[in-house]
Amino acid sequence: MATPHIIDLTGKVAVVTGGSRGLGRAMVLGFAGAGADVVIASRKLDACETLAQEVRALGRRALPLALHVGDWDALEPFVDAVYAEFGRIDVFVNNAGMSPVAPSSVETTEALFDKVIDVNLKGPFRLTALVGSRMAQAGSGSIINVSSVGALRPSPWVAPYAAAKAGLNAMSAALSQEWSRAGVRVNVLSPGPFLTDVSALWAADEKLKARVSLGRFGEPEEVVSTALYLATATFTNGTNVVVDGGPTMFEPTS
Repeated sequence: MATPHIIDLTGKVAVVTGGSRGLGRAMVLGFAGAGADVVIASRKLDACETLAQEVRALGRRALPLALHVGDWDALEPFVDAVYAEFGRIDVFVNNAGMSPVAPSSVETTEALFDKVIDVNLKGPFRLTALVGSRMAQAGSGSIINVSSVGALRPSPWVAPYAAAKAGLNAMSAALSQEWSRAGVRVNVLSPGPFLTDVSALWAADEKLKARVSLGRFGEPEEVVSTALYLATATFTNGTNVVVDGGPTMFEPTS
């Protein structure tokens, strides 16, 4: 009987942007639980430091860093700081994002549109380029770009966000080919409705819940198994894994 495969990230370094809360926090703890040392990045350093203490309690190293993904000039120094501390990156998760809602499309300002593009598309592109090229020099690595089912089934009130995430999907498909022969994989993880600290506006929406075939919203911890899979699945590249509980076109009867 074959021995079951157990994911072991001992000796690996995982970086998660937007890592101090929500799905990012769950992935940080999931990677650490699998044995990885982790870098926790978000705009709020104090929140990163608090989570870093939890990681250290698991016996892993943790590096909390402040980062605004929409600030292009801050991205290369951030990557340099990670390599200076650990000397490597094995798993990089572009999870930081934002999805502000304007009253209508015509009332969406240029400043809001640009901010959404900067954080959800431009920053992840630059980070993927910086990290992917250095992973290629090392001969291996996994980049996971966190998108959204909103890019696949967009709603009009989040058009800029959906467009940015659709761009992230296309960018990931393109860059998955750039360093693939050097052992670097680029994949997309597309979450659906998860119960996080930013879901208060729709968490009580029974109509939205009814559109999920499992009949409920996801818990943050439920994204971890997919993240661990993409981190270690050495023959998976250029794919988009949807984690949304399954869509349904009808009202479930039970």
